[in-house]
Amino acid sequence: MKFDEIELKPEVRKALAEMKYTDLTPVQELTFPHVLAGKDVLARAETGSGKTSACGIPLIQNIDPENDRIQALICVPTRELALQYVDEIARIAKHCKIMPFAVFGGMPIDIQKAKLNHGVHVLVATPGRLIDLLYNSELSLSGVKTVVLDEADEMLKMGFIDDVNFIMSCLIQEHQTLFFSATMPPAITHLVNQYLKDPVLVELNKDQIAPSSLEHYFDYVSHNQRLERMEAYLDNNDVVQAIIFCNSRTGGEKLLGKLKKKFDSVEFIHGGIDQARRTSIYNRFKRKEIKFMVATDIASRGLDFSHVTHVINYDFPRYHEIYTHRTGRTGRMGRTGKALTYITEREKRTLRDMLKVNHIEPKWLDKEPDLDNIKKSSGSGKGPGHGKGRRSGRRPQSRR
Repeated sequence: MKFDEIELKPEVRKALAEMKYTDLTPVQELTFPHVLAGKDVLARAETGSGKTSACGIPLIQNIDPENDRIQALICVPTRELALQYVDEIARIAKHCKIMPFAVFGGMPIDIQKAKLNHGVHVLVATPGRLIDLLYNSELSLSGVKTVVLDEADEMLKMGFIDDVNFIMSCLIQEHQTLFFSATMPPAITHLVNQYLKDPVLVELNKDQIAPSSLEHYFDYVSHNQRLERMEAYLDNNDVVQAIIFCNSRTGGEKLLGKLKKKFDSVEFIHGGIDQARRTSIYNRFKRKEIKFMVATDIASRGLDFSHVTHVINYDFPRYHEIYTHRTGRTGRMGRTGKALTYITEREKRTLRDMLKVNHIEPKWLDKEPDLDNIKKSSGSGKGPGHGKGRRSGRRPQSRR
């Protein structure tokens, strides 16, 4: 289906044409009629399938620009996703008199209060900062007609469940609720049952977690071979842009120092960087001013970098879901992409399980390890870092 087949405002059509949006993605085609009709929606789709626009376009279509109250509330787990959302909505609403705005921690709250007082139609927020504003300003959600919870599974993992419950309790008027998520763990069932009324269930490619346009490569190496092999790979392959994931800030800093000795255009993004610098790095990466971005998992969820051709797991992901979200930074919206993961002896058992769970057909750069006959000493099968999870109920302040 094409966008010009849908009944949209002329202003929205014009913006979509300028964005070169012609065909709806499958998740957009399945959700648009229900969102426009005001129904509650529970949508599960592979990462990179167009979920941001799947709710952004119908939201703009349904908003009354003459009403200066907040009419749509979008809750997301991270600052970067909030910025991406508000940027996408601003582009869609370019020719409408509709004002989107994002609030999140790490920025002066007084500036955010002042902006909210001048009229906002679409508010994108991380849970922590939104609650700060509800307690410490005159912010009102009484005009909200649609609330969106995106990356709902990630919000639960990050300990935002109590925050989400509080925010939903503030919406006492009748409203539409949209849940978007790449995965649907059992914990989400409680939220769905409590806050969605007869939701339309959209499950796109339920058994295909990773994008179909993504190729999964693996390299079986010793721990000390990784850097040399990766540098050779980056030198000899047609890499337009790559995100290189590490499991820790310390490991990322060490890798950054080594890569800078060989490559000119390298940066490192992690949760300890102040918000202004994080935003600057993301924007430079989007403009292709940075070729290789070393990153912790702060960059693994929801963010759309259209020029990324390769994702490299320098450190093997701690959990199956992390692999899905990391590699989903490429091969988005039908574009082709390659994911390369370095595997050592201790990770073979975890890899075998991950390939099965994520329905991945692996391609090996060199020798292929025997994953069917694994010694017990090669790993517990629970992944590196098992048992070192975040303490229950503790909210990661640095990612608000």
